[in-house]
Amino acid sequence: MEKLSVSLEDYIEEIYNQILKTGQAKVTAIADALDVRKASVTGALNTLAEKKLINYTPYSAITLTTEGEKIAKNVLKKHENITEFFTVVLNIPDKEARETACKMEHIVSEKLFKNMSKLTKYIKTNLKDEIKKLY
Repeated sequence: MEKLSVSLEDYIEEIYNQILKTGQAKVTAIADALDVRKASVTGALNTLAEKKLINYTPYSAITLTTEGEKIAKNVLKKHENITEFFTVVLNIPDKEARETACKMEHIVSEKLFKNMSKLTKYIKTNLKDEIKKLY
């Protein structure tokens, strides 16, 4: 599968988040969450449906295909782990960490992501008290 654009990754992540929270995703809710127009959402949904990553028909709930869910889980995992790296390792405030992670999740290489995750886990397990003393 070809790499999705940053924008499409944001859409698929938001669809997944809404399904987790409410059991379904709707155009208006996606537009509100991403602060975009409904027409932009509809265009992105049509593209994601063409790529067979979502099931979408107008005025119906949006669901993810198996492949779409796999991609969404991966993007969300990156977002959560990068956020954790920023908050735990670098002592960045949560809001700033989340906003920065949202930008980085799309561009970080797999190797960098894995190493950040390993370092975060190591620090949480072995150096939690020491890292607090740094800040």
